[in-house]
Formats: sequence, structure tokens, C-alpha cells
Amino acid sequence: MNAAGEAPSGPPSRRPFARNATAALWERLRAVLPDSATVRSVRRAPARDLLAGVTVAVVALPLALGFGISSGMGTEAGLATAIIAGVLAAVFGGSDFQVSGPTGAMTVVLVPVVHARGVDGVLMAGLMAGVILVGLGLGRVGGLARLVPMPVVVGFTVGIAAVIALQQVPAALGVPTPEGEKVVTVAARALARFADEPRWTSVAVSAAVAVVVLLGARLRPSVPMSLPAVALATVAVELIHVDGVARVGALPSGLQAPSWGFLDPGMVPELLPAAAAIAALAGLESLLSATVADEMRASSDPGRGSNGAGGWRRHDPDRELFGQGVANLAVPLFGGMPATAAIARTAVNVRSGAASRLSAVIHAVVIAAVVAAAAGLVRYIPLAALAGVLVATAIRMVETDAVRALARAGRGELAVMVLTGAVTLVVDLVVAVAVGLALAGALALRQVAGTARVEHLPFDDDRRPHGPGSGPGSGPAPVTVLRIDGPLSFTAAHRLLPTLEHVHDDSVVLIRMSRVSAVDATGAAALSVALTDLEARGVVPLLSGVRPEHHQTLGAYGITAESGDRRRMFPDAPSALAYARALIPAQPHGPS
Repeated sequence: MNAAGEAPSGPPSRRPFARNATAALWERLRAVLPDSATVRSVRRAPARDLLAGVTVAVVALPLALGFGISSGMGTEAGLATAIIAGVLAAVFGGSDFQVSGPTGAMTVVLVPVVHARGVDGVLMAGLMAGVILVGLGLGRVGGLARLVPMPVVVGFTVGIAAVIALQQVPAALGVPTPEGEKVVTVAARALARFADEPRWTSVAVSAAVAVVVLLGARLRPSVPMSLPAVALATVAVELIHVDGVARVGALPSGLQAPSWGFLDPGMVPELLPAAAAIAALAGLESLLSATVADEMRASSDPGRGSNGAGGWRRHDPDRELFGQGVANLAVPLFGGMPATAAIARTAVNVRSGAASRLSAVIHAVVIAAVVAAAAGLVRYIPLAALAGVLVATAIRMVETDAVRALARAGRGELAVMVLTGAVTLVVDLVVAVAVGLALAGALALRQVAGTARVEHLPFDDDRRPHGPGSGPGSGPAPVTVLRIDGPLSFTAAHRLLPTLEHVHDDSVVLIRMSRVSAVDATGAAALSVALTDLEARGVVPLLSGVRPEHHQTLGAYGITAESGDRRRMFPDAPSALAYARALIPAQPHGPS
């Protein structure tokens, strides 16, 4: 009753449903929002987090500049993403060690959108991707990322590395970036322009920076060399007064004010595929990065647990998707490019001793402070130096041990990796993952089909296998016993019919199914056809050991205990054999 004494309006049956739906949504939000354990964790070791955050910022700053340029949105977009996403994804994400921001993988998806719809199109697609990611997190989809096969992961990582390296060709060669959406085409045109007008200074700067970063990573892996290498290259170019080397240019001393100016509902249908691709990439890369961080943290501190009691927790995949969604909802308002977790920066964070997500927040704050205090100096950085950093990053992305292991594992796994990488390079990441999953699934089905077999067993002694016609006596065996091992599915159904064709007429056949691991519609249909054919030839088909979980599928195709006058199902082989012995005297080929 309300204040006027009247009953609440609306159908009574809908009010409980609405209350239950609201309560369920609130429970899901509580599950993905930061909890008390997260708040306590940031007070665990602030000094370690401070050191790790500063170290990651040194690595992340040149990458943010370079990826902003590679995406076509500019350095401001890369910096805005590193700062805004760095904070929000850390606070709302599901990993204590994840560092988010602009990545090379994301630039691969963004370049075609920039060409087609401009910067506003990317901002709109990024906002839509944020909505999708929040929905995926609330819908508990995070655990599905664990189903992606290793060859697909390694393949698209190799493909991404190749794309990132090719994207740097124009800047490394010191030529303007040619028109084109496909990175291979753009790189080829840049090489042609360089051949007409070589600019060896840019090549030298880019190569020197790449060598310093790679050697530093090998000799002193704990010391981030990217920012010192860029700084030295900048000083050298300025001291030598080299002409013709392109610079980063003027930067704002802070973030732009939040703006909804890019919002255009009319672009939603056109940008939906791009938004889905951005969300898929952001979710997949973030969850893979979080898994890598967990394994690195566990290996660096094996004596302590990962359930919170030992001081840290493994990542929550649904919270991670939610956090990436929140970050991508906010980043477009500040002109930033879509964000995702960065495996390289996350690895540096863990190696630097990060104790909580506070280190990722500090990394973003440090980048913001550097931009505010030294924007006038950043403008002098040569684009070729940033290209060298990104080329070195691409090279380090390729895990040679994983590639060698897949090559040794078998031709199928190697084919999945190579095809995924090639499609990533030639088409795009989403298509590559789809193709890789399809091929990996086909190979898995082939392996499963190889485990299925139909085996002949003797009627008189159910311990030694033998072929039909080898029973006791001079005539053919009056009862044929077959046992199906493995799945009765579309991948193995073709093996059943030829075997049953050899069963002689006017006899009894017992099909033992206790070892059937799975039954699908194709397998059930093939078995039904085989049983019908046997009955038409005067054969009495018997089934034994059918598992309860297979009854529904088999029953849909008429394979039940009651179907047919001569078809029978028995709970086990002994009862079926006893029934078969009772039928033998009535068979023409039975023993006299």
C-alpha cells in the first residue's frame, strides 16, 4: 500500500521479477567491483610498488608515444591512454600486477578504422568496445579465454610482432608514411620511396636504438633501456645538428578536457564490427597477459600461496574484463585510443617487484608528471628513435622457446601457428583467431576420431578379440560381439557401418557400448541406420551398457529398449549374452 492507501500499480507478477533482476545485477556488480582485500593489498608494500611503477613508466612512455603515432591518432592519444587506462584498469581490473595502456596489437585493429572513419570513428568504436567489455565481465565470459589453444596464441603473437615491425618501416627509413590500410603494402611503398631518396641518418638512429634496447634486455634485463636509448639518440641528433630527421613535435602539457564531441549514434551500425574486434582483442590480450603475470609471480615466489593468504591472488577474469571495459569507456572522452593490458609492461612490473595494483597507478601518475613537466623536451624526440624501440619490442614479443616447442610438437600445431600468424599479417587479428580456432578444432576432432574404434570380441570367451567367422565349430559364429570404444560421433560414425555389413544374416549381433565416451546426433543416426539394416536382414541386434547420459540422444533416433520387435537394450554384457544364448537354437546357423 502507498501513502494514499492504494495498492501499487503494475502487474503484481512483474514486481518480484524486477526486484530479483535488480538484486542479481547488484550482486554481479559487487562481484566485479574492488573489494576490501583489494584495498588492503595496496598497503602491503608501497615502497616496492613505487619502484616498480617508476620503472614501468620509463618503459611505457616511449611506447605510448610510438603506438599513438603508429595508430594514426597521434602522440596525445597514446599518452592519454597510458594515463587514463593505466589508472582505471588497475583500480577496477582483476589482476594485482596488470599494466594497461596502448599496445601494438591494438594499433593493428585501429589503423583501418582511422583510414575509414577518422579519429572520431576510433573514439566511438572504443566507447562501444567498452560497453561490450563491461557486458562480458558481468556475463561471466572471462573464463572462456582459457579455451584458446596455445598454437593460436603463439601464432597471433608472432603475427602481431610482424605487423608492429612493419608499421615502423616508414619512420625507421625517414620517409613519410604512404597511404594504405595493409601494413605489408605500406612498408613496400616506404621501401620504394627510400630507394629513390635514401635517408641513412634515420636508419642509423633507429638501428642504434633497437640494438641498445635488445642488448640491454639481454645483458641487464632488470634495467629498462628504452627511455635512456631514446634520450641518448635525441641528444646525439641535436648535438650533431642532423637535418631531415622527423621529430615528435609539440605536445600538450596535460590531458584534454573530457568531451562527448565524437559521439554519433548514426555510426553505431557501421562501427559495430570494429568495436567487436577491439573488444575481442582487448579481452583476449588482457586475460592472456594476466595469466602470464600470475605464472611469473608464482615462479618468483613459489613458497607462498596465491589465494590471498600468501599475500597475492590470481587474477579474476570477469573482473579483468569489467576493468578493461571501464577504462575503454573513459579513455575516448580524453581523446585516447582503445586500451588493453600490455604483456611487456606487465612483465616489467612483475620483475620489478610489484606487490599490488598500486604500481600500475603510480606508472600512470609518473607518465602524467613527465608530460606536464617535460612536454617541451619530448617534442625533440626523433620518430626514428621511437621506431627503434618498437622494432625491439616486436622482436622481444616472439617467444622462440614456444615456437620451437610447437614445431617439435607436431605438424598440426605448427600449421595452426603459421596460419594464424599469416592471417594476422595479411588480413586482421579477429579473422586470424577465428581461422586458428577453426583449424585447431578440426585437428582436435581428427585426433578424437582416431581414438574411436570398433572391436570384434569372441562369443564363447569374452577376453580375446577375434574377427567374425572365427568362432568355435565349422560354421560362422552364431553371435557376433562388437565393442565400440571412444566417441560415437560424426568423426567416427563412418567406421561403424562397414563393420556391421560383415555380420551374416539370420544371426545375433551384440553391440557393447559401455566404453562409448560420447554420442552425438550423427553417431546416433548412423547407429539407427545400421540397426534397421540388420533387422531387415533377419539379424537380431542387441545393445548393452548404454550410459544414462546417452539415452536422450539415442532415443531421439528411435534407439530405445522398446523400439522394434527384435531390438533389445540391456544394462550390461552378461544379461545381453544370456539373452543371445537363448536365441541361438532358433537361428539357422546356430549349433545343432
